[in-house]
Amino acid sequence: PQNLANTAWAFAKAEVPHPALFEKVADRIVALDHLRTFKSQEISNVAWAYAKMEVTHPPLFEGLADHIAALDHLDAFNSQTVANTVWAF
Repeated sequence: PQNLANTAWAFAKAEVPHPALFEKVADRIVALDHLRTFKSQEISNVAWAYAKMEVTHPPLFEGLADHIAALDHLDAFNSQTVANTVWAF
C-alpha cells in the first residue's frame, strides 16, 4: 500500500501529470481490494494526490469512501489526514 500511495503522492507533489500512471495506480488499488491494509496516511495521500492532479477515478474514490465509512472510528486519522481526505472529496 505504501508504495502505491507514495508514487501517487510524489507525482502530485511534483505536479507531474501522468494520466496513464494515475490510472494504473488506481486500477491496482481497486483490483487489490485491500484498503483495510492501508494506513490512514496512505489513504489520505492517495485521495489528496488524485484531487490535487484533478484525476478522476470513481471506483477508487467509491472504495476509499466505503472503507472510511465502514471504520468503527477515525482515531487513526490525525487532523491533517482528515483535512486532506475531506478536501480531496
